[in-house]
Amino acid sequence: MEKSKSNSKKRIVVFASGNGTNAINLYHYFRDNEKVEVSHILSNNKKSRVLRRAHDLGIKCIHFDKEDLQESTNLLEVVKEINPDIIALAGFLLKIPESFLAVFPNQIVNIHPSLLPKYGGEGMYGERVFKRVLKNKDKESGITIHYVSTHYDEGETIAQFKIDLEDNEDLNSLEEKIHSLEYEHYPKEIEKLLF
Repeated sequence: MEKSKSNSKKRIVVFASGNGTNAINLYHYFRDNEKVEVSHILSNNKKSRVLRRAHDLGIKCIHFDKEDLQESTNLLEVVKEINPDIIALAGFLLKIPESFLAVFPNQIVNIHPSLLPKYGGEGMYGERVFKRVLKNKDKESGITIHYVSTHYDEGETIAQFKIDLEDNEDLNSLEEKIHSLEYEHYPKEIEKLLF
């Protein structure tokens, strides 16, 4: 018997591929919240730090292969059973298939480390974005929180947050500034979407 959502916490399911700093930050932000929980963390990378960190924190973890996401309904059925209110992508590198978008319309969100549409698209993530920002001597950078669509980084923008860059900005300082923006704003924007 399915648990009634009106009497239970709002559920966030996080998809991550790497270290999972944003995923774990979401968990800590909502950890003591009586109305919201990060119920599961899913990863396509069985060696990812995010799965180890989530396991150590007692978060339910699911590892899956790319084929489970792209070519089968098995993973979709598992996520439907979890019945999340929001699916948050946090450093997740695979494209979300249309089957997920159809079942979870306007419920899948992503965070991107640039001011989209700049430096978006397939293969543009993390350090690759930061190197382009620095190479082009941009005067500002930031993050974009957006809905996921059928094309990488082209979904409707939910929010953008900007920072000014220094003339002597380097990879480490830029990455630190962007991560600070992500940690501060991603949980708050997800919380707004839930209520």
